Amino acid sequence: MDVVSDAISAVRIGRPSSNRVRVDGGWCARFAPYEGAGFHVVMEGSCWLLPDGGAPITLGPGDAVLLPHGAGHVIADSPADAATVERAVPFERWAAGGQPPRTPAGPHDVEMLCGKYRLDRSHAHPLMQELPEVVHLPNRVGANLELRSAIDLLGRELDGQRPGACIAVPSLLDLLLVYMIRSWMTGGAAGGAPAGAWPAVLGDPVTAAALRALHSDPAAPWTNDLLAAEAGVSRPTLARRFATLVGRSPMAYLTWWRLTYAAALLRDTPDPLATIAHRVGYGTPYALSHAFNREFGTTPGRYRTGH
Repeated sequence: MDVVSDAISAVRIGRPSSNRVRVDGGWCARFAPYEGAGFHVVMEGSCWLLPDGGAPITLGPGDAVLLPHGAGHVIADSPADAATVERAVPFERWAAGGQPPRTPAGPHDVEMLCGKYRLDRSHAHPLMQELPEVVHLPNRVGANLELRSAIDLLGRELDGQRPGACIAVPSLLDLLLVYMIRSWMTGGAAGGAPAGAWPAVLGDPVTAAALRALHSDPAAPWTNDLLAAEAGVSRPTLARRFATLVGRSPMAYLTWWRLTYAAALLRDTPDPLATIAHRVGYGTPYALSHAFNREFGTTPGRYRTGH
């Protein structure tokens, strides 16, 4: 596994959900804050995203927007004003087959894909934590080509009940999440270069090599010397660059990641504690339980049962 894949896998739970909606006239809908991530993809027409406490954002055909922290927001046919926000109706009314309120003056005919990813942020990777409240990925010629392809494929799958669609659509939605985060990391979002630290972390060849090694085999008996050799630098060089960019030493990061990975396995698998301990690099279930309790303030058994 690579860092981005692991960062997403550590927080993602369940299957994503989505609804395809088509509206015209004057309309607006409210999305309440959500314990996950929300997204919208405009397939046709244009509309406005009105984040709670943020500036309005216009969305055109092919634009995608990710709200990675589940921020509340409104989508509407026009920019924010008191009247627009006041007449917003819960999106669930659309999903249940109801119609949004309309006014004769609204000229817009918009088709969009709206959805959610279920996330467990209790032990989120810092890469996921530093994503901005809104990631706007405009449809620019020659930009975000992989994301554009995923959006096109989704549009085709959602046109009708094709064989295998029940598998294809959730898989494409998972792919959409990866491409939206990847596009943000590579400067494809509105505003240009991302402000977070982790794009720089993964852009540094030494730190990236060390992280790739740790995530590829977290159970290996890593030492600073072995990790430095993997990155092709001296131990002091690795220690300095890793700590500067990541904010903790390589061995401290490894310990944190092993325990975070163990938490994901406890949540997502029925594997016994001994098996999980072996997979994350602890010699005994007792050793894992002791470290887990020290890091997260609860035992693996209580974490698994939600207590």
